Amino acid sequence: MQSQGLRQVQKQTQNLVLAPQLRQSLKILQVPALELRSAILEELQTNPLLEEFGTNDDSLDADTHEPSPDEIESEEVEEFPEEEKEKPDSKEETEDDADLEQKDGEDLNDMDFSDEFSILNEMEEDLREHFESEYEGEAKLGNSEADEKRKFFFDSLVTETSLQEHLLDQLKLIETTDGQREACEYLIGSLDENGFMSANLSDIGLLSGIALKDLQSGLEILQTFEPVGIASVDLRDCLLKQMDARGWEDCTAYLIVEHHFPLLVRRRVPELSRKLAESTEEIHSALEKISELDPSPGRRFSEDNNQSVSADATVEKVGGEWVISLNNDYIPRLKINKTYKELITKGTLSGKEKEYVRNQMRAGKFLINSIDQRQNTIERITRQILQRQADFFDVGVSKLHPMTMSEVAETIDVHETTVSRAIANKFLSTPHGMFPFKYFFTPGYSGKDGDTVSNTSVKEIIGSIIEQEDSSKPLSDRKIVDLLAEKEIKLARRTVAKYREELGIPPTNLRRRY
Repeated sequence: MQSQGLRQVQKQTQNLVLAPQLRQSLKILQVPALELRSAILEELQTNPLLEEFGTNDDSLDADTHEPSPDEIESEEVEEFPEEEKEKPDSKEETEDDADLEQKDGEDLNDMDFSDEFSILNEMEEDLREHFESEYEGEAKLGNSEADEKRKFFFDSLVTETSLQEHLLDQLKLIETTDGQREACEYLIGSLDENGFMSANLSDIGLLSGIALKDLQSGLEILQTFEPVGIASVDLRDCLLKQMDARGWEDCTAYLIVEHHFPLLVRRRVPELSRKLAESTEEIHSALEKISELDPSPGRRFSEDNNQSVSADATVEKVGGEWVISLNNDYIPRLKINKTYKELITKGTLSGKEKEYVRNQMRAGKFLINSIDQRQNTIERITRQILQRQADFFDVGVSKLHPMTMSEVAETIDVHETTVSRAIANKFLSTPHGMFPFKYFFTPGYSGKDGDTVSNTSVKEIIGSIIEQEDSSKPLSDRKIVDLLAEKEIKLARRTVAKYREELGIPPTNLRRRY
């Protein structure tokens, strides 16, 4: 038996280690345009050799060769060439120089600049009066007025009010005891994202140590707050509170929610009609009335997770031909500062300084090349999408063909993972709307006449079939499978059910109208 203890063991393994520059190149390829701008601006702050092109600078597209750091040879340049000039040794040369200086002085004395100086003084006084009137008192008060304006501006940038903040603001206006206020505050913190109670009062009392009487009083107070239906026990309680507030106690909709809620959830219209002795039209009218209520009153205060996106490439038809244009609006144009090149050439830097400048220059050039390579890769992928999905651009989504990343990667001579990174989080603007690049890469099925149909087109076909069905006799998933088979699109029933759920279409029993 092997004894336990500490011992040294030699082991040989192979690991793939990505260099920092390679990681940066992959990051630049993967991030969208808006995030790429932030990454480039961050690099501008850390690399002193990089600078952004101005509007008056030369174009980056100019055919100019920029030498690499290794190509810049240090040349010995004399720092003080004026010392090598011959100094006047003779007395005659010195006297001649003195005569020239005297003549120059006499010429300057003859010139009168008093008028020009008076004009400049008047302009200076006018500018001083302008600035004093514009910023009156700021110099004496230490720019206090400007600070107040700045503070007011930042204080005006408010975030959206959360559900808890909205309820706490209402609680401040209510007269309550200390126990009731404490109970209300605890209950507000216990609400879920829908605004419902996440636990019963007895469990909350055990966890918080607050008296059950105060919790009950606090819950009654909290249920009177806006929005109506807040702090409800469940969905049924929430709907009833909203109908009470609207005065619907005597209508059919109230009876359905109060006494037949399980049938409402399953949309059993015939059973509701029999139990309430009402016609199916009256039941449908009541269901439409119930649909006006808010099932999640707390959702309106949830955080808005919508993000603005910008197209990384645009495909549009110009003069009868499809044209691809890349979005360079958010990508700063970079160049290497020529001052540091001259420092290396002059040879005035020490060894460590020269090495630092060369390393930063290599990093800057690598960043510029990575950005160019990113744009070139996106353009080539977009051109392949345009060629392979020409019917989509001419007709629409129904003509979307199957396409895989491996096919595009093989055509443009890159690895499949490069295509995956290049299309990640990026969008393509088309005449039919803006779509993610991944939208065009979908598997497919064999269709009529041997054509292949993408799963996106299959979803659209399923949606159109359901739109044309008879609402009194909705089609089952099995029937939809048979209809697709007539179009020579063979799918399993569970695949049709999956696509139907992805389209947000309810099952047969919830689509049926009696």
